[in-house]
Amino acid sequence: MNTIELKKNIHLLIDSIENENLLASFYDLIKKRSSAKEGQLWNRLTYQEQKELISALGESENPEYLISHDEMKKKHNKWL
Repeated sequence: MNTIELKKNIHLLIDSIENENLLASFYDLIKKRSSAKEGQLWNRLTYQEQKELISALGESENPEYLISHDEMKKKHNKWL
């Protein structure tokens, strides 16, 4: 999806939402994300946290470490 399509779809989605609380949450999220400087969150992490995050990303790309959505739902059913 290109930028024009994304903007159009976002506008359509927003126009379809009647829940004021949801719209306010969406607005706050977009406002925070659009004003955040790139790398700001990464720079707040300690070196150890950055290493752990890079390691977790690598593990998430290895099918050996992944479980299915259904398995995850069963495992955490009491919280859903």
